[in-house]
Amino acid sequence: MADLKGRVAIVTGAGRGIGRAISQRLAACGAKVVLAARNADQLNETQRLIEGEGGEALAVPTDVSNEQAVQALIAKTIDRFKRVDILVNNAGVALAGTVESMTPESFGRLLDTNIRSVYLCCRAVWPHMRKAGSGAIINISSIAAHDPFPGLGAYGATKAFVGLYTKAMAVEGAPLGIRVHAIAPGAVDTHMLRGLFPEFPAGQALAPEDVAEAVEMMLTPAAANMSGQSFVVNKG
Repeated sequence: MADLKGRVAIVTGAGRGIGRAISQRLAACGAKVVLAARNADQLNETQRLIEGEGGEALAVPTDVSNEQAVQALIAKTIDRFKRVDILVNNAGVALAGTVESMTPESFGRLLDTNIRSVYLCCRAVWPHMRKAGSGAIINISSIAAHDPFPGLGAYGATKAFVGLYTKAMAVEGAPLGIRVHAIAPGAVDTHMLRGLFPEFPAGQALAPEDVAEAVEMMLTPAAANMSGQSFVVNKG
């Protein structure tokens, strides 16, 4: 298990699914976890679960595609914990649609949630990590970035951005002590997956905890020299 005692982590999309599993895992490793998502009730439930296991968490309802909201999230983190060591950009949305059928509104939502939020959150934590001379950012991408499922071309393209932006940030962060990783899961048994593919075979899907385990691995000393890489986690 990674030793994260004394570390402060921000996890976006922490209200349920993968984000909740990551938050619980980091708290179990000793980190103080700041939980960000739009749904306050779901965030409070994640906080309750973490505290029930002896961890420490702060729930901050946040629209991570909004610049002012993200700045407020970081300000509350620094005010409470005085530092930020880890950022996990997990918030995301998967919307299906062909080139012809996807509406501009749906396309814009993909861009805001899957791309703009990553940029805003990384930009907001960067000065604090630079000042500390250390930090780790983990971006949750998708296997669809490499092999998009039918009807998920636009979604896959947004996740391809995440992979490339991870590489670019890793180059910028190297002399500052900031490392940046991406994890690209296959199908994960979450509300998002079931909304798109209700009949997806459970035996072929990852559990959210599988992705959380990969995030923990990226925060161990063994991964310190792997900055910039995207790691695929897939069933089989």
